[in-house]
Amino acid sequence: MGTELGRPTGARTTATGGPLVAENEHSNSSTPAETLDLIAPPSTSDEKENGNFASDELSPPDAAAAAEDEKQAAKAETTEYPTGFRLVSIILALIMGIFLASLDMTIVATAIPKITDEFHGLDKVSWYSAAFLMTDGGFQSCWGKAYRYFPLKSTFLAAIAVFELGSLICAVSPNSTAFIVGRAVNGLGAAGIGTGAYTIVAFVAEPAKRATYTGFVGMSFGVACVVGPLIGGVFADKVTWRWCFWINLPIGGLSALIIVCFFRTPSAAQPVAAPWREKLLQMDPVGVVLVMGAIVAFMLSLQYGGQTAPWNSSVVIGLLVGFVLITVAFILWEHFQGERAVIVPRLLRQRAICISCLFACIFVGSYYLVIYYIPIYFQSIGNARPTMSGVYNLPLIIATTICMITSGMLISATGLAVPIEVGGAVLAVIAAGLLYTLDIDTGVGKWVGYQLLAGIGWGLAFQIPIIAGQASAQPEDISSVTAMVLFFQCIGGSAFVTAAQAAFVNRLVHTLPITAPDVDPAKVVATGATMIRMVFSDNQVPGIVIAYMAGIKAALAISIGGAGLGLVICLFSKWTRLNFAAVAV
Repeated sequence: MGTELGRPTGARTTATGGPLVAENEHSNSSTPAETLDLIAPPSTSDEKENGNFASDELSPPDAAAAAEDEKQAAKAETTEYPTGFRLVSIILALIMGIFLASLDMTIVATAIPKITDEFHGLDKVSWYSAAFLMTDGGFQSCWGKAYRYFPLKSTFLAAIAVFELGSLICAVSPNSTAFIVGRAVNGLGAAGIGTGAYTIVAFVAEPAKRATYTGFVGMSFGVACVVGPLIGGVFADKVTWRWCFWINLPIGGLSALIIVCFFRTPSAAQPVAAPWREKLLQMDPVGVVLVMGAIVAFMLSLQYGGQTAPWNSSVVIGLLVGFVLITVAFILWEHFQGERAVIVPRLLRQRAICISCLFACIFVGSYYLVIYYIPIYFQSIGNARPTMSGVYNLPLIIATTICMITSGMLISATGLAVPIEVGGAVLAVIAAGLLYTLDIDTGVGKWVGYQLLAGIGWGLAFQIPIIAGQASAQPEDISSVTAMVLFFQCIGGSAFVTAAQAAFVNRLVHTLPITAPDVDPAKVVATGATMIRMVFSDNQVPGIVIAYMAGIKAALAISIGGAGLGLVICLFSKWTRLNFAAVAV
C-alpha cells in the first residue's frame, strides 16, 4: 500500500506528496503543487548511471529553464483543483450520492412487512434485497470501465439518472415483479454512483488532502447503513413504504444539479479514445453476467439451506455446485480477457491493490453484518420499535462517522495508512468479540460501550482500501481500481450478510424446539423480529426470545472471523508512506 500514485520508474515526490518531477543536481528547486498527473519523463540509461534524471553536462541556463518549465506546468495542473465553495459543493454532492446509494441497501429492511402486506405474499421477499445486491455487485467494475472510456461528468450523471429511474419504478410499482425490477435498476445505478463518487474525489482533491475528503464521502455510507432501517420504519409506520423511494428523487436531483454547475472534468480525467466496439468489449458483458449468476446462486443457496429446503436437498446442492462452477468460469474468463476483464489481472497482481481488494471484501464485509444484526438485537430482544432501535444504534453510527473522518485526516497528515488499518482491525476484532457476549439482560453501559469500540475499529480502517488502492494506481487506472475495491466490498458484504442470515435462521429453528416446543418455527421465521410479541402468547415469547438470542450470537460469531481475517490480511501490507518521497526501483 505504500506505492505512489502514477509514479514512473525513477520518479520522486516531494515530502508533502507533491508533483512527481525529475530531480536535477543543478537545481534544488521543487514545486509544492500537489497533482495527480504531472509525471516526469523516464530516465535514460546514462542518467540512471549518474543517479540523476538530468545530464551532468546540462548548462545552468538550460537547467534554470527546465526548472521554470516544471513550475509553470505544475502551476497549470494545480489550477485544475477546485477550491473554496466550489470544492465544498462538489464534495457535498458526492456525499449525497453515496448516501442515497448506501441507503437503498438497508432502508427496505424494516419496510418489508408493509410491502408484503400490499403485494399479498412472501414468496418473492428474498429478491427484494437480492435484486439490488446482484446488480450493485455485478456492475461495479463495469462502471469502472465506463468512467475510463466515457466522460467522467456525464457518466456520473448517467449513473444518478439510472438510480433515479429505479427509485421511480419502485415507488409506483403495482406488484412484486415490478418492484423487483425497480430494485435491480436501483442497484445498477448505485454501482455507478459509488465508483463515480470516489473517482471524482481522486481528481478534485489535492493528493495531500485526498484521504481527508475520501473520509468525508465515505462516512455517509456508515450513516446511511445505520439510519436506513430507521427511516424505512418511520415511512412504513407513519406514511407509506413508497416514500422510501420517493425521497431519492429530490436528493438525487440536487446532487446531479450541483455536479452540472460546479464540476469541470480535469484534463487528467479525459476518456481513453477507442472505437465503440472496443468500448463495448471493455465493459466485459460476459463477465458481468457470470458475476451476477454467481451472486444469485450463492445467496439463494444460503437462503434456502435449512430454511425452505434441507441442506442436502437437490435444490441447495445444485445452487452451491452452480455457484462454484460459475465462479471458476468467471476466473478463467477474466484471465483470458486481460485488459478487457472487469477485474483487470494486471491491476490485481499489484500487491497493494490485491490487499486492498481482499481487505475490503473480508473486513469491510463483516461490518455490514454488524450494522444489520445490532438493530435486530434491539428489536427482538429489547422489544424496541424501529425508531428507538435507530436511537440505540447512535453510538455505532457516531463513532464510525467520526473515525472515518479522523482516519482520512491522519493519513493526509502523516501518509501512514497501514498502522491505522492494523489498529482499527485490532479494535474491531475485540469489539466483535464483545458484541458476541450480548445477552438478554445486557445492561445499557455495555451495549453502548461495545458499539463505540466497534465504530472506532471499523471506522478507522473502513476507507483505507479505497485510499491505498487509488494511491497505487496510474491516473488512467483510478476508476478501474476504485471499481474493483468497491466490487469486492459489495461481494463481501453480500456474502457476510447472507451467511449470517443462514446461521441466524438455522440456529433459531434448531433452538426453538428446546426453548418453545409448542411454537411452529416456520411461523416464527415468517413473523419477524418486531412482531413476535404481538403474534405469540405471553407464555411463548420468553422461549422465542431465548432462541432469537442464540440465532443472533451465531450471526455475530461470523463477524469475529471476518474482522480477524481482515487483521491478518492487512499485516501483509507494505509499511511505507503514501505519496511521500521514495525512489521507485
